[in-house]
Amino acid sequence: MTVESYVRRWIDGHPKLGPRTRERYNGLLKHHIAPYIGEGRLGDLTTTSVRRWHATLHTKASPDTAAKAYRLLRAVCNTAVEDSVLAVNPCQVKGAGVEHHDERPTATVAEVVALAGAVPERFRMLVQLATWTSLRLGELAALTRADVDLLHGTVKVSKNRQRLDDGSSVVVIPKSAAGRRTVSIPPPLVPQLAEHLERYTGAAPDALVFTGSKGAPLDRSRWGVVWRKARATVGRTDLAFHDLRHTGNTLAAATGASTRELMARMGHSSPRAALIYQHATEDRDKAIAAALGDLMTPAPVRQIRTANDAHPT
Repeated sequence: MTVESYVRRWIDGHPKLGPRTRERYNGLLKHHIAPYIGEGRLGDLTTTSVRRWHATLHTKASPDTAAKAYRLLRAVCNTAVEDSVLAVNPCQVKGAGVEHHDERPTATVAEVVALAGAVPERFRMLVQLATWTSLRLGELAALTRADVDLLHGTVKVSKNRQRLDDGSSVVVIPKSAAGRRTVSIPPPLVPQLAEHLERYTGAAPDALVFTGSKGAPLDRSRWGVVWRKARATVGRTDLAFHDLRHTGNTLAAATGASTRELMARMGHSSPRAALIYQHATEDRDKAIAAALGDLMTPAPVRQIRTANDAHPT
């Protein structure tokens, strides 16, 4: 069996792949695996030939794409080993599947307010929720009225709207239990969300919270046009819409949220992503140092110092 035919059969037969992931894997196979090693026999793959293929990819595609293609081939070969098609997995190239992302930019609170003011009114809550609840665009696009609990100030995330290459969209269930979660909304945002529901969301429980101007499901490409115009208006052309999620996670970490709390809010089952937001800020570090100083200082001294601060000489 050739490499291409086995990878294709693996993609087609994998029971847990969502539509968007299946599209992405087929694209990696078509553009980055099949043209180079697709015609060779699966059993002839060696670590040397895989290393050579991966090195070639680095001259033809981005490092991140090369890493994604390598991870796909490695997963396929793992299955081949489990099925006794291969004796060992030839994908043993150290570090080949690691992506190195540059740190994404964040917005200030004032810039978030400006960005919300720069989009049409029906999309202002979209910008606010993306920041302050850290929901992804697909999760926001799939929200229904029944998912919003104004009384308790929460939104329930149970589905994700994905745009396919043919322009259509599908609603899928998150793969992990962590992805299905309930996120608390900052209290000042609740009345604004109630107003949004009153003005732009249908009365039925399954009515979408966010739609286009004609009531159709939110289209990612059309929203992209609106977003690019808004970020240009506020002078932050470097911000992707997903960076609002990054902004919200960073702000949540700055409040002192633990890794476990960040994981729950973000919908991650692994602490790896949450740890990114645990980096110390200067202000937070000073607050920690001040708290440590209080522990070092006896209580009577702290009281005297507080009194002196209140009545300086």
